[in-house]
Amino acid sequence: MNIYLVGGAVRDRLLGKPVHERDYVVVGATPQQMLALGYRQVGKDFPVFLHPQTQAEYALARTERKTGQGYTGFAIAADPSVTLEQDLMRRDLTINAIAQSDSGELIDPYHGRADLQQRVLRHVSPAFVEDPLRVLRVARFAARFAADGFTVAPETMELMRTIADQGELATLSAERVWRETEKALSSATPAVFWQVLSDVHALTPWFSELQPASIIKLTRHYLSQLDTPDPLIAFCLSLYPLNPERAQQLCERLKVPNSYRQLALKLCRAQLSASSTWNADAAFAYMGQFDLWRQPEQLTNLLKVWQCVGIKEPVLAAFQRSFEAAQKLSAAAVIEAAKAESQALQGPQIGATLQSARHAKVINEWQLASG
Repeated sequence: MNIYLVGGAVRDRLLGKPVHERDYVVVGATPQQMLALGYRQVGKDFPVFLHPQTQAEYALARTERKTGQGYTGFAIAADPSVTLEQDLMRRDLTINAIAQSDSGELIDPYHGRADLQQRVLRHVSPAFVEDPLRVLRVARFAARFAADGFTVAPETMELMRTIADQGELATLSAERVWRETEKALSSATPAVFWQVLSDVHALTPWFSELQPASIIKLTRHYLSQLDTPDPLIAFCLSLYPLNPERAQQLCERLKVPNSYRQLALKLCRAQLSASSTWNADAAFAYMGQFDLWRQPEQLTNLLKVWQCVGIKEPVLAAFQRSFEAAQKLSAAAVIEAAKAESQALQGPQIGATLQSARHAKVINEWQLASG
């Protein structure tokens, strides 16, 4: 039995990047041997085991044979006769098909180190086309490593285009598509994800609303203004050029989590831009439209999005100052102020009076901020 460190941990170490997770492949072992050593089996489709102390994943070396459509249509063979080279061959990219032994020796049968040096994302074998999820994975890696100068090899782009043109992407589940999308949007250059998908005809069927050239161009422009990785903001900016109906269609198809969906759809409904009218009354209306009184934590997210779509800094500063001042007003303070004037507020009167006071505060602070 031989154990090798594989995949991202080897790749990132060679790139001089922090290693956060370590995955291992075990050659020459049976499930019974692993269990006898105290490993706990967790994989149902193929044998994956957790180390008894570190909880790192150890997978038996395996081969895969295409038997049906989609990313689940594979027959898995994991037995002691499967070699390390066979296991590495089933991986997506050469840079992810490098293994390291306990002694530190690198096993690189598919020239992943050369592709790391040349900054190329290249498929390992023609079997790449058998798994449509790899189209999204490669686009995600392109976004993740674009800042390091990586690009997708032309021949790999062609295989990705073949997968998309054959309609294989439709066999994926919404959950898997969203998972890859969220990871891509967490990268420093999420615009690259959309551009690669567009170049290989892979915006259909999951992201067809982004397909028009004018939309994808605007999306890329907005995303290029984002200076720190933030998947929520990147998602909102990706959908920002869409009308609310098309944005909602995309969200429903992808089963986007509510934490992403709600803010993105509110922004699409508002459709605010650098040319929008901004004054105290409009700002107060936006505060209500985005439910900031109940969700003040969304203020930071709104300001990030609006900054990326071109709304000027003085307007954003005035909006923030006005909201924060009005937010300090409370129902209790409104009731006490009414009592001081011999008024007794009850029920809906309290809320209406509070909103009136907030409106007045926003107008006052906006005028002060505007000079």
